[in-house]
Amino acid sequence: MKQFIVSSRLPEEFSQEFLSLIPLQRSTVNRLMSKGVILTYSVAADRTRLWVTLEAESEVDVIHVLSELPLIRFMRPEISELMFHHNLSFMLPHPSLN
Repeated sequence: MKQFIVSSRLPEEFSQEFLSLIPLQRSTVNRLMSKGVILTYSVAADRTRLWVTLEAESEVDVIHVLSELPLIRFMRPEISELMFHHNLSFMLPHPSLN
């Protein structure tokens, strides 16, 4: 599997439709994270940009995943394949419950 980062601008003003889709967006992101498809999901503090890192076989598969997001119609995603993506969770051993 390859890793990709998606960067997108968000609308300057959020319409009522946009706001009403946020709970569904969150549940969709949570579902995709629990499946290991989305690795990270970040929104800038000023709410102008969104970043998503994910695993997929190809850019076409990334587009397919993005199409599942309820807010995709408000986004203009830029997709970049990553050489690597390190974060703390990859470095820490998982605790044993034994």
